[in-house]
Amino acid sequence: MIASFSIVPIGVGEELKEKIAELVPIIEGSGLPYVMGAMQTTVEGEPEELMEVIMACHRHMRTVAPRVLTHIAMDDREGAVGRIKGKVDDVAAVLGRKVCRE
Repeated sequence: MIASFSIVPIGVGEELKEKIAELVPIIEGSGLPYVMGAMQTTVEGEPEELMEVIMACHRHMRTVAPRVLTHIAMDDREGAVGRIKGKVDDVAAVLGRKVCRE
């Protein structure tokens, strides 16, 4: 399964990069493959693992912001593995060329 999520701290000002950067060690510490994008992070693993890391990030952000919005999109497909890279590779194959990666 893959899950893309974004976490938005509310009430901590306009610049969020420092707050978001605090989440990277949490994600890396999960040991799950991930890709960070400009507006979300995609992680691959078992459903319980994904929810654990997403909720760890959410809980951490709640310690530094009075309000936190967390958005999650999941793609759950029987037997699918390596989908973070594979989904992009599939589109590139259809186009017959490389495409931009996050």
